[in-house]
Amino acid sequence: MAMVKLWYRFAGMLLKVLYTIIYGKSIRWGKAFHFRRGLQLTAELGGTITIGDNVFFNNDCAVHAIEEIRIGSETIFGENVRVYDHNHRFADVDEAIKGQGYSTAPVIIGEHCWIGSNVTIIKGARIGDNCVIGAGCVIDGDVPSNTVVRLEQRQIREEVHHV
Repeated sequence: MAMVKLWYRFAGMLLKVLYTIIYGKSIRWGKAFHFRRGLQLTAELGGTITIGDNVFFNNDCAVHAIEEIRIGSETIFGENVRVYDHNHRFADVDEAIKGQGYSTAPVIIGEHCWIGSNVTIIKGARIGDNCVIGAGCVIDGDVPSNTVVRLEQRQIREEVHHV
């Protein structure tokens, strides 16, 4: 097990060097930032990503910025989380969607948050400090500090009909 952890740390250091070479100061991270397999970070078209201290990303997470994404210290991410500060424009039916550009808004994720697996956080989302975002949620607005967001459990009842 120690060898696996050592490998993850080494691979993570190499990836951080690669991100620094490709994106320069567009992507910044604090102390003890670490991640598992498959993390994707992109900051394009002048976008920035700022990641605080002691942030952890589990397997297969992605953070894509063309404006601004900020993630507070001590925040942890479950597997397969996606964070986008942009969306395709699609209002003009006479033009291909890929040619219409993007609409953008900053994404801010507070400190001490837990973002569950398969969460998608999209442009304009502002998540306060000490929040839990349950697995499978889509966040596109304000989540006040100290809030738990989860998908509502639906109770499915089987009705029995007597003939």
